[in-house]
Amino acid sequence: MSDGHGSSPGDPGTPTGWASNQPPPYGNAQGSPWTAPGPAPDPPAPPQGPPQGPWQPHGQAPYGQPPHQQPYQQGPYGPPPYGAHMPPPAMRPGIIPLRPLGVGDILDGAIKLMRSNPKSVLGLSAIAAALGAIPLAIGQVIALESITPLLENPNAAPDEGSFLSQYGGSLLSYAIQFVAVTLLTGVITRILGRAVFGGKMTAGEAWTLTRSRVPTLFGLVVVNLVILLVPMAMIIGVFFALGSAGAGVGVIAIVGVVAVLAYVAYAFFVSTRLVLAPAAAVLERRGVVDSLLRSWHLVSGGFWRTLGIVILTQIIAFLVGQLLSFPFVLGGSFLVLLGESSDGARIAAAILIAVGVTLGSMITYPLQAGVNGLLYADRRMRSEAFDLVLQTAAIEQRRQGWVHASADDLWDPSITPAGPARHEPPGQGAPWPHS
Repeated sequence: MSDGHGSSPGDPGTPTGWASNQPPPYGNAQGSPWTAPGPAPDPPAPPQGPPQGPWQPHGQAPYGQPPHQQPYQQGPYGPPPYGAHMPPPAMRPGIIPLRPLGVGDILDGAIKLMRSNPKSVLGLSAIAAALGAIPLAIGQVIALESITPLLENPNAAPDEGSFLSQYGGSLLSYAIQFVAVTLLTGVITRILGRAVFGGKMTAGEAWTLTRSRVPTLFGLVVVNLVILLVPMAMIIGVFFALGSAGAGVGVIAIVGVVAVLAYVAYAFFVSTRLVLAPAAAVLERRGVVDSLLRSWHLVSGGFWRTLGIVILTQIIAFLVGQLLSFPFVLGGSFLVLLGESSDGARIAAAILIAVGVTLGSMITYPLQAGVNGLLYADRRMRSEAFDLVLQTAAIEQRRQGWVHASADDLWDPSITPAGPARHEPPGQGAPWPHS
């Protein structure tokens, strides 16, 4: 019998001062006010994980740790593990994502440039292509007429006047294309600078902004021609010197092969290093020499990649141009050869050939200009972290709800200085001064 202050004889395990109906301990936690005095029980052993072998897949979380707490690290063994952190997609307010571009991004961006501004880009390209295609089509019709007598009588003498007319039309076409394509490249580059942010630009506005850069663009073309033609003239002079000295055919052939290979390598090298000069002249408002030096500097460190993309673009442009123009040129050729020299056949053939050449050129011209402009943007992103500047501007434009014309100033390094190198931590680029 216990009075509540002592132990019961029948309950020897109950300590003095404790009731027999004491509540159970809370969670059996050590130090609980309801825990009976005495030594604390041993804590339960943690669960044993699965046996670990000497090899563990790359990026796998240790046992017992949630997978979502593991940062994503791309490994060489395939896709990231389940639940790993994936990097967020890059901002894409316009025709390209605002990050260093891949080959697919550049080609896709050039196509999106035509689709996003069809009136400005394709309309101006069609005008430039037609101006060069009309004299070329007339020259081809005259050349086909000169071939018709030779098909009927192989022994007939060719008409020299017809060949002179053909060459005259071709030369006139090349001269017009020289002027038109130069102007078109500058205008499309200006449209591209706004399209990166998702903005549009009319043909009149693009011409107004590009008009002051026209002398620089023609200066760049002339300098490039001089750089490429001077070595060619020197090679021709070497051949004349060898011929005058009475060199053998074998010597001339060996010198010719070496000279041609050396000139091709030289032309590829110089053209690639200077391919970004028009974009720098238009978007950064630089002079002729400064634009050439700027392109030379931007291509440094990415020469082979730039050369590969330029060659790939030329191949694609050639195939697309031939595919679009071939049916029209073939139809015009048949009209001339089978039309018995009638005026109607000549006119119809010239129209068909002009339409085919125009259709092919109106696609290839903006494709090449767009690729060159996006290559310029990519090189600035890679060498100057320019994508951080573009992202900052895009965030501000999204907040405002529209793309202001002052976005064109972002391409000028004097207004938006170059950001950090690509190996530095992100988020430290130069901010947009208009934000």
